[in-house]
Amino acid sequence: MEQVTEKVTETLKKVAIGGDKPQKEKKQKKEKGAPAAGGDAGPLEMNPPPAFIQERLDLFDKLYKEQQEELAKRPRDDILITMPDGTTKTGKAYETTPAEIAKGISNSLFKRTVVARIDGETLWDLERPLEKSCKLELLDFNDDQGKFVFWHSSAHILGEACERRFGCSLCIGPPVDNGFYYEMALPGGAAVQSSDWAPLENIVTKIVKEKQPFQRLEMSKEDLLKMFAYNPYKQHIIKDKIPDGTRTTVYRNGPLIDLCRGPHVPDTSRIEAFAIMKNSSSYFLGDANNDSLQRIYGVSFPDKKQMAAHKKFLEEAAKRDHRLIGKQQELFYFEECSPGSAMWLPHGMRINNAIMEYIKEEYWKRGYDEVMTPNMFNVALWEQSGHLAHYKDDMFILDVDKEQFGLKPMNCPAHAMMFRHRDRSHKELPLRLADFGVLHRNEASGALSGLTRVRRFQQDDAHIFCREDQIKAEVADLFDFMKSFYGMLGLTFKLKLSTRPEKYMGEIETWDRAEARLKEALNEFVAATGGTWELNEGDGAFYGPKIDIAVLDCLNRPWQCATIQLDFQQPINFSLEYMTADAQAKQDEDKAASKAAKPEAPKEEEEAPKEGEEKKKKALLVKKPLTAGCARPVMIHRAMAGSIERFTAILAEHFAGKWPFWMSPRQVMVIPVGMGFLDYAKEVALTLKKEKIHVDVDSSGNTLQKKIRSAQLAQYNFIFVVGDDEKTNRKVNIRYRDDTSTQARDVPYSLEEAVEKLRALKADRGMYNPFPAHNPKKEEATKEEVKA
Repeated sequence: MEQVTEKVTETLKKVAIGGDKPQKEKKQKKEKGAPAAGGDAGPLEMNPPPAFIQERLDLFDKLYKEQQEELAKRPRDDILITMPDGTTKTGKAYETTPAEIAKGISNSLFKRTVVARIDGETLWDLERPLEKSCKLELLDFNDDQGKFVFWHSSAHILGEACERRFGCSLCIGPPVDNGFYYEMALPGGAAVQSSDWAPLENIVTKIVKEKQPFQRLEMSKEDLLKMFAYNPYKQHIIKDKIPDGTRTTVYRNGPLIDLCRGPHVPDTSRIEAFAIMKNSSSYFLGDANNDSLQRIYGVSFPDKKQMAAHKKFLEEAAKRDHRLIGKQQELFYFEECSPGSAMWLPHGMRINNAIMEYIKEEYWKRGYDEVMTPNMFNVALWEQSGHLAHYKDDMFILDVDKEQFGLKPMNCPAHAMMFRHRDRSHKELPLRLADFGVLHRNEASGALSGLTRVRRFQQDDAHIFCREDQIKAEVADLFDFMKSFYGMLGLTFKLKLSTRPEKYMGEIETWDRAEARLKEALNEFVAATGGTWELNEGDGAFYGPKIDIAVLDCLNRPWQCATIQLDFQQPINFSLEYMTADAQAKQDEDKAASKAAKPEAPKEEEEAPKEGEEKKKKALLVKKPLTAGCARPVMIHRAMAGSIERFTAILAEHFAGKWPFWMSPRQVMVIPVGMGFLDYAKEVALTLKKEKIHVDVDSSGNTLQKKIRSAQLAQYNFIFVVGDDEKTNRKVNIRYRDDTSTQARDVPYSLEEAVEKLRALKADRGMYNPFPAHNPKKEEATKEEVKA
């Protein structure tokens, strides 16, 4: 019951909370004699504060006192606390706190520690007494869970500041990947202004200085409804998510009391650096049919140095924003008439195709067969696969011929159907089917973001059908594929094993077997490479556990890309089977004996259909028991790049628009020093074009220096300058974008040698300079050494 607010926006259905939709932005009137703050003419805080704040505090104080009295009666048994290094500490149940253990080791450790973790699973407030013997870890801000607790506590501080300034009705305030936000409804449907940022930060500064402790209180559903009677959003969450007769927790800091499972930092003084980053409008529970709310985003750190580093990081990230690069380099754009669906321009398609070509080459080497499947299927297919029950809200459902059809959000059901369209033998396994088909997912309009979150996309999607004893080898090959692919691009990666979620298909025993297989594969891979992997409990797909791979770009930002999903369930859903080796051998013997005993049946009789097309069509969607002598294959879902759109965005930001030569949309610019050499420039371009190199010629009337500068800004990998000497001797003078030593000096090469080197660079998919600057003295010395 403590997981009340977790993933609430994903699980609650469409509900319209009473009250009118918020009005347009209103200017707050200046209160006579009130101080101005942050450019806003209104008061810093509401005075007097809203009445609900004191009413809420009165109920909290009463119940908190009762809780403390009840806890005081608990037995103070001796407990043993085991630290990560194996040392042990003694303590008393309901008395000894993680904070005391940390202080006993050193005050600096206590000041660094954000939260405790008990028995490797449960996060625990530092000031909350331990209840039994346990293993204790002390997490700081550098730990991912510690960081989220720190940001969650910061969200509560922001919520308090907003209540004190606006008298608003708070909704939810979770930590997110780069900070936190709080969602709220302002009185009268008012909107948050950028001029509110500084006043809110001023209030936060006061809250931090007050060192407000975070206090935890367990409450009944009835008391919660009473406490939050003023807030329709909290009322809805409490009624919908908390079963009758159960209890959950709230946390208090200062005058704020919020429905929350916690835990939190010990007190508000831990938040030494705090900044509001942006504000926007949003919908309650992410549903456009619900009330429009205001959302304020923030970020915080334990010290000001980390905040300064973060802001510097944001500046660099802004320069690399793929949406900016896409516009500057004319790669893609979006039209309002098709939101979330990229319009790929010619230069963008060059990158798209280069990624696809690499993956297809790897498919050829690794034994994949490329297939193509329809974009739309009857919902009966999605019902059978389980997607209709678990994924319907993210699908586009259409009415066609008085029946419902769904645009495919993934390829796995279609590939399962392709496997079962005829009898299969063990000799065909592993069968690797790859599909670049177009996929559609009904993402919320507010979540759409450039190429990283779209509605129409393509994946390097593939499914491997194999025997259970082949899983290990197949996953090992996928790790090799991944390491080769990401290594070529200079990307590192993190591995996570995502296990059985709350809503799942199949038997627990099957899940346990699948998870064990993936753990074995992960352990062997990290043992060989020296890496590590993390457990991500409860985040598997509804049909099976998965290995999620997050790549880290040059700014060390994680991006979810590759996935390896082990699926025992879909083969059952679609009655997939193959004939085993023993059954195959027996069948071959029987056929041989039958052939010797009687003549072969006429061809017409053999090819006659056994059932009508309509019956056959319906039979495809019927689950059938396993045929004697057959076994179920295992289905491995896998992708390396994931969405090609998203992967292009990642690479754009990773390379800051300086694409490697093999995927660059602008590989060579040929610049004649004057119009008299334009014909030779065009000849050079034609020679390169025959090698399928993307080449352009600058035939403008600009000066040579301006032409060169324009080509550099456009991120051409190479600039070939041609003049009289180059034309006479069929040479090119080369400047390489990524080597400053070639920017201000002559690097002449014969056209034939230049073409040969570019051909090799493209084939290698290398990121090196194939045209080092010539050193005549060194070359002459080398020639003399060869003669000697």
